[in-house]
Amino acid sequence: MQFFDSIPHEPLLKSVARRVSDGGMLHLIKMWLQMPVEEEANRGRMHRTTRNKDEKRGTPQGAPISPLLSNLYMRRFILGWKRLGYEQKYGARIVNYADDFVICCQKQGDQALEAAIQIMEALKLTLNETKTHVRRLPGESFDFLGYTIGCCISRKRNRPYLGTQPAASREKRVRERIHDLTVRATTWQSEERLVASLNRVLVGWGNYFCLGSVAAAYRRVQRHAEERLRQWLCQKHRVRGRGYQRFPRQYLHGSAGLVDLERFRSNLAWAQA
Repeated sequence: MQFFDSIPHEPLLKSVARRVSDGGMLHLIKMWLQMPVEEEANRGRMHRTTRNKDEKRGTPQGAPISPLLSNLYMRRFILGWKRLGYEQKYGARIVNYADDFVICCQKQGDQALEAAIQIMEALKLTLNETKTHVRRLPGESFDFLGYTIGCCISRKRNRPYLGTQPAASREKRVRERIHDLTVRATTWQSEERLVASLNRVLVGWGNYFCLGSVAAAYRRVQRHAEERLRQWLCQKHRVRGRGYQRFPRQYLHGSAGLVDLERFRSNLAWAQA
């Protein structure tokens, strides 16, 4: 759903007022909600809009306070779900992060969706129909917060189990980021600088996607980073061919200092133990 754009101001401010008694702070939050924002218009031109103030709904996207206010208003939905008895009726739990949420049901998923829509309408919110689905596990899967949740296969026991793995879209996104960092136009910079940029991307991605079945995704991203760095080195130093002899894997992770995601995962698991 377009959550940040659709939150009604009046009930949101009532929710805030139950927790904040400082009148000056409440007035500041109200002004923040009504502040004009700049949006891109035709041909890349920017124009200022007062849509939030005119429609009396929506929080400024990108504002530091918007995630806090969205979680505060989202709490109304979660409390309504429980107080109306849907949690017990459908054996359901809500898992949410800001405006993204999943209703985990033991039964009657279609009816649970209808109940959620009714509560959303009462809160003057609408679900994004293109992103809202009913999925039945383990036969089907769904994506949530960058992870694909569904049936996985255990490599040790060769048995299926319900687990998580990095979503294909997020793996594609990090590969595209690595590609952008290693295009020919970036060969002006030093090897150390490029590798440092690659390592920040790899470590950040690995820190987030460290739960569940991640080994296969780690290997694919690692191999892509190695190939792109090797190709970049060949372009920078004008080396013909694929560069496997001049820049073997030992060089990439040794002299160049490229992060090894598989070793990084082992160190991360040890640190969390």
